Amino acid sequence: QVQLVESGGGSVQAGGALKLSCAVSGSIRDDSSCVMAWYRQAPGTERELVSFIRRDGTTSYKDFVKDRFTISQDNAWGTLYLQMNNLQTEDTAVYFCAATCSWDRNYWGQGTQVTVSL
Repeated sequence: QVQLVESGGGSVQAGGALKLSCAVSGSIRDDSSCVMAWYRQAPGTERELVSFIRRDGTTSYKDFVKDRFTISQDNAWGTLYLQMNNLQTEDTAVYFCAATCSWDRNYWGQGTQVTVSL
């Protein structure tokens, strides 16, 4: 059974940092077709992609987090990370870990809240 479990969210002042983790379990750990990603959803808005990482290690970031956030994994694809630096109030959202795999298989975690205040 595939499970994605996020942790590491919390409250921080603007300019601070947080590191999110996503524990990955199940068959997708060994599935080379899966791309791992972080999404976020602020109140009243649609869920949006933040960053993703492919199995070959290549990464991509949306412009609004480029040079502030870093996505990584633990080499065994057991844990996905998102290092978030220089957080701003507009980064306040629920952050979700996700896996997109072949044959239209999509998996989501339950989300972790990040709140940034002035």
